Order: sequence, then structure tokens, then C-alpha cells
Amino acid sequence: MGYKRVVISEFGGPEVLKMIEETTLPEPKPGEVRVKVLVAGAAFTDVMIRKGKYPDVKEKPPFSPGYDMVGVVDKLGEGVTHFKLGQQVADLTVIGSYSEFLCLPESRLTHIPEGVDPAEAVSLVLSYVTAYQMLHRVAKVKRGQRILIHGAGGAVGTAMLQLGKLLDLEMYGTASKTKHELVKQLGATPIDYKGENFVERIRSLTGDGVDAAFDPIGGDNFKRSFSALRRGGKLVAYGFYDAVLGKGGSIPLDFMRLQLWNFWPNGRSTAFYSIGPLRQKQPSWFSEDLTILFDLLAQNKIKPIIATRMPLAEAARAHELIEQAEVQGKIVLTVAATPA
Repeated sequence: MGYKRVVISEFGGPEVLKMIEETTLPEPKPGEVRVKVLVAGAAFTDVMIRKGKYPDVKEKPPFSPGYDMVGVVDKLGEGVTHFKLGQQVADLTVIGSYSEFLCLPESRLTHIPEGVDPAEAVSLVLSYVTAYQMLHRVAKVKRGQRILIHGAGGAVGTAMLQLGKLLDLEMYGTASKTKHELVKQLGATPIDYKGENFVERIRSLTGDGVDAAFDPIGGDNFKRSFSALRRGGKLVAYGFYDAVLGKGGSIPLDFMRLQLWNFWPNGRSTAFYSIGPLRQKQPSWFSEDLTILFDLLAQNKIKPIIATRMPLAEAARAHELIEQAEVQGKIVLTVAATPA
């Protein structure tokens, strides 16, 4: 029996994503589980990987991208004890999940509660864990504080707005005008990043700035976000959107700036967040935080915003939509129709 997967044929634009067919299924090694993938996410991190600009991925093409997935246990390798056939599981794969089947170490998988929609579940794995950890593990935001979220209408942005609402945060979010109604519905004050100076707007609305700013844009935007902080505030950077798309900024220089600003005697600080390295450093946190999020989902306290569900064969189109930055919420790639 064979299976299909999408590979990056070479680093480049969306057109380098190609569907190929393998002749035999992968076999799990001892301690591994073979997973039949139901859904995978499509995110800006996948775009960075496709362009060869993601520092935590050293693989060279051809390989399958795919940062997160939800699937069912299809076969157990020798010695696997924590899972059984047919169980739904999730993982932050970083690469590999644009595939109908893949094998993963048992230790990396998180069990998904019964009755959870796979598309909603996969929306939690990267986007909500990222938002949760930036709020709670990095910025350590306290109830009632003020925050600024860039890209507030996107997958991570909408996740952070929902999680921030649970903390009664005073929230401000930059977004294009088409996303302002969504940002309002999720409890934040929208700011038009194209037509308004967000630093001036934050100052006029708050007086002295925000307690935390979350910025995936990079370049000069980092500097402006830093200046929007009140004394004691923290800038959490978690991406380089402008540099990756050739709109300005430099990844190495942006890293250096963030470090230097921590030495300024103004009471403000910076941190860079990347989910993969943090998981390597603190492996227990990822599963703990994802389990908390699954509980919040089961209690209807959070509800992922799914922009669209697309078949895996349309992965290139999904990447085009992400680069256009007009997507509200998460794009989910459907790999298998049912958990059968």
C-alpha cells in the first residue's frame, strides 16, 4: 500500500510544493507510532521553512513541510505502551505533517479527548500553544494588564485574544480593516496598521503604554512596539514576517537589536519566542500547555477561528493565502476525510 505526501522540491515560492506518491507505508521503529494524518495546519512558519529561512530546520529539499498535525494511531512500534490503535493524537512535528502517514516517537504525542473536532484540535497545537506560552511562560501577563497584539486577526492573534479575554486583559490589536470586526468581537480595540500610527494610538488610548507587546513582524516594527511599552513592559518577538517576505528588516540584525535593548536603563525588556527551541529546553511544558488548552476547548471557553479547510493537494494555494496576510484565523489542510 502506498501513500501521498507534499514535498518542498527546492526552496522557493508556493510553486515548489509538489504532491508525490510513495509506494510503501513507513514502518514505526521501536518506541514509535505510525499515525494516519487527518489534518495538518498551514502557517507562516511553514512559509519560512519553504523559503529556507527558518533557523531551526536544517533539512535540505526534498522533504515534507508541516509544523503541526492531528491523526489517529495506525500502527504501534515495539515497546509502545501509552497509546492504542484508533486513538486520536496530536504533535508539533515542525516538518513532515503534509503527509497521509508518518511515524513519530511515542514520547512526542499528546492524546486528544474524545469528541474534539480534528480541525479545531490542530488549531491549538501551534497557534494556541504559541499564544498561551507567550502570555504565561514568557511575558507572564497578570490579570487585567494591557497588551498589544500585532496580526490580531491571524491564527496566533485570534488565539491570544481569546486567551487574553479569560484574563480580563485590556487588549489592542493591529490588523487590516477587513479584520477589525473580528478583532472587536474577540474583545480588543482594533488599530489599522496601514492607516494609523499604532504607537501614537496606544499612547492616546492608554496614556503610558502597554504591559506587553507581541510582534511577529520584525524590522522597524520591533522598535515601534518597544516604544509602545510602559515602564516594566516586555516586548515578545516571535517572527520576522517582513524579512522573510523581503519587505525590510534582517533576521540577524533584529536578533541583535532585541538583545541590546535589554541593556537600556528604561525598565523595559525584550524576549524572543520560538516554540520549537522552547519545547527542546522544557519538554514537559508543551504537553502540559496543550492539555490545558484541550480542556478549555472542551469547556467551550475557547473556539478556534478556522479561516478555511482545504485538501492537502491545495497546499500551495494555502501558502499563497498566508503570504497575502488576508486570512482570518487558521488554515487547516484536510488529509483524510474521517478518523477511520
